[in-house]
Amino acid sequence: MGKLRNIYHIIFRLLMYLLALSFATEARGGDNMPSYLSKPHVTDSVLSHIFHSASVYAQEVGEYKADLYLKGRLQIHKQNRIIKYVPSMFRFEKGVNDYIHESISELHYTAPHIYDRKIRAVSTTFTGGNSRFFDIMDFVKFNIYAPSLMEDKVLSPLNEQSSVHYYYLLDSIDYWKEGEVYKIRVIPRYRSTQLLEGFFWITTNDWTIRYLNFHGTYDLIRFHVAMRMGETEKTKYLPQLINLDIVFKFLRNNLEMNYTGWLKYDEVIFKKKEEMDVLLKKRHKYNLSNSYTLTCDTTRLVQDRDSFACIRPLPLTDWEDSLYLSFDERRRKEQGDTLQRVETKFKKNLVYIGQLGDALISSYDIDISKVGNITCSPLINPLLVSYSHRNGISYRQEFKYNKLFHDGRLLHIVPQIGYNFTKKELYAKMDAEYVYNPMKHGSVSVNVGNGNRIYSSLVLDQLKEMPDSLFSFDGLELDYFKDVYLNISHNIEIINGLTLWTGVAMHWRYAAESTPEVASRVRLKYNSFAPRLRVEWTPGMHYYINGNRKVNVGSSYPTFLIDYERGIKIMKNSGEYERFEFSAEQKIRVRDLHTIAYHLGGGFFTNQNDMYFVDYVNFANRNLPQGWNDDIGGTFQMLDGRWYNASRHYFRGNMTYETPFLLLYPVSRLLSFIQKERVYAGILFMPHLNPYLELGYGIGTHLFDFGVFVGNEKGKFTSVGCKFTFELFNR
Repeated sequence: MGKLRNIYHIIFRLLMYLLALSFATEARGGDNMPSYLSKPHVTDSVLSHIFHSASVYAQEVGEYKADLYLKGRLQIHKQNRIIKYVPSMFRFEKGVNDYIHESISELHYTAPHIYDRKIRAVSTTFTGGNSRFFDIMDFVKFNIYAPSLMEDKVLSPLNEQSSVHYYYLLDSIDYWKEGEVYKIRVIPRYRSTQLLEGFFWITTNDWTIRYLNFHGTYDLIRFHVAMRMGETEKTKYLPQLINLDIVFKFLRNNLEMNYTGWLKYDEVIFKKKEEMDVLLKKRHKYNLSNSYTLTCDTTRLVQDRDSFACIRPLPLTDWEDSLYLSFDERRRKEQGDTLQRVETKFKKNLVYIGQLGDALISSYDIDISKVGNITCSPLINPLLVSYSHRNGISYRQEFKYNKLFHDGRLLHIVPQIGYNFTKKELYAKMDAEYVYNPMKHGSVSVNVGNGNRIYSSLVLDQLKEMPDSLFSFDGLELDYFKDVYLNISHNIEIINGLTLWTGVAMHWRYAAESTPEVASRVRLKYNSFAPRLRVEWTPGMHYYINGNRKVNVGSSYPTFLIDYERGIKIMKNSGEYERFEFSAEQKIRVRDLHTIAYHLGGGFFTNQNDMYFVDYVNFANRNLPQGWNDDIGGTFQMLDGRWYNASRHYFRGNMTYETPFLLLYPVSRLLSFIQKERVYAGILFMPHLNPYLELGYGIGTHLFDFGVFVGNEKGKFTSVGCKFTFELFNR
């Protein structure tokens, strides 16, 4: 069997080598070299000028303020009922295939990567629903000189580190008023959603981009962006006019959006990189309030059509003007029908129920005046379905209610239900939080629900007596208990980045099987009452002030956490124990689109009296899908769920490395839909598992994420499995 495995391994390596060799031959321009590569390649000296200038110009602008005008025209070429279930999609009128949407905003940029947009005026023919699906702010943030573009979605061809993924061809040489201009064609070496294709025009006197024309694909969108840079000395590094074409195709739906963006710069401040670093360090206690403001002031938002026409910087075409005329005509007809039709209470209820049902099958928000905002994910949406080798198939559905008060106070309620089809267990919980002091993150929280089934600490003595060579869960009598929990807590930020969490944790546990045989071994009911203290500290936390609220936006340092819980005997059938847990975690951007995330932690139970339950908070078995990022928090995909409650102490470490190009880029012509590749590593120390190792490799696409994992116990490979989650529209 071992020889056969080695043969398979050799064959696999040979096939991968042949594929890579054939691709490399094509990349060098072999006999079947495409005709577009017959043009002269850009010389190394020209590329060195381009890459050096881009690295300088990426940091040239320290801050700017501009007026942003956006005009979007949507055409529906083909649609069916499925389009209703796409999250954040527009609401369409029956029989209407053409729409227009305009906005005027104040745009404020602060180095290094902070963009704030405040909408001042809106004019549209959309009747309701979200307009976030075609959010083109990623293109407005398009800094061609930066290492990555579109909020870190694609790699810039002007970055030297990314140049290994591109061909550069000299298309032509022209003479503009700026002097000699090179038109350079950029071609990806292989198909990928992280790469662009197109042209850019660059002057040779200062090596600045004057015009660019690129197209690419990301998720289900094909985009084509053309951008003209400013012509003055202050705006030549910044886009002046943007034309964007987007095509969305999904299950026989075909939508096209054509956008025009125009920017008028009021203030541009240049800073050298050294000066920007000093400025960032001098900011008062990491306060970035000058870079953030409200997104939209609804009390001053201009929505009147005539008022918008007075401030529109670019005129409408005849076709665009006809869209407004048709929209006004439809509204007049609807008003006439409304006057003739007498609405009964029953019909009004049907309309409301229809709107509520529409929100249940779509991810629309219901904004009820003076009540709050309700958000729910679609019931038929597969995003919350996952499969893993250990837990099988599971499904989760959540609803969100938010009520923001005028003084910044917030009420947040999130009910969730889930079902694990393999374990045949139903889970339900509700998390509620009332933020009474938004400046200090002061809040009161209530969490209630049913947790995972768990066995008691009586099993720990049996585990301790078993030698490692004979250890097996199958020979043990595990009396499982169902769990209902209630947590009440208070949270406050003492100083910036340092949060104190105090509260009580209560559990009501009862035997899953109430048979006389079980009753002879354990009590059928156990309760616990435990005061809890949690301290969380993130040094160097950046934040901004939005009205009466303090909003944390992240730090370049790890987050440290200490969690202490003490069970006291004040209730019937309650036990005494102490639980300590500690951890440190961080997500680090290495370069461009490469990130490393790690999580280190440990915990132990002590001072136990009577039977208790080894139920850790930061090291727990998750039976419901939490999204792919739960792996960063330290999930072991192949670890048997019974191990999570099998020891009075544990120590673990988890690491995830994510990059767009790792192993599959030589054959990405066949796998061009892959957006991310991930490598996972985890280690766990506890009795009978010294250590447990887990390695994994995964891919991320716009449709799904998939990973393969291998478990190793004490130097022996014991299990191989996979995890699968839908990720469509979930990024």
